[in-house]
Amino acid sequence: MFGGIPLATKKSSAEKRHAQSEVRRLHNKAVKSECHTYARKYMDAIQKKDQTLAGEALKNYVSELDNAYRKGVMNLQAMSRKKSRMMKLYNVTFAATAQSAAK
Repeated sequence: MFGGIPLATKKSSAEKRHAQSEVRRLHNKAVKSECHTYARKYMDAIQKKDQTLAGEALKNYVSELDNAYRKGVMNLQAMSRKKSRMMKLYNVTFAATAQSAAK
């Protein structure tokens, strides 16, 4: 205290928690944005009917989803659901190609 005035005041716990949550929110937002970017690249490859590009994009997207789950940004069921739907889309889209190649 200097002349009855505190030199430094402590942050309240609520202010600290708010600051921490803001840092986490921005980190989670960045991770989710990466997931959305890989999903968009995958969907573009599917629309172009490019099997090799789609396969590579799917591999990258699955890896990014696993990463988001590991970091605690995404729930296990949400990650599994997204991976399942994207793999199913890949298999349905390129099933005719695989059948014609097998004949």
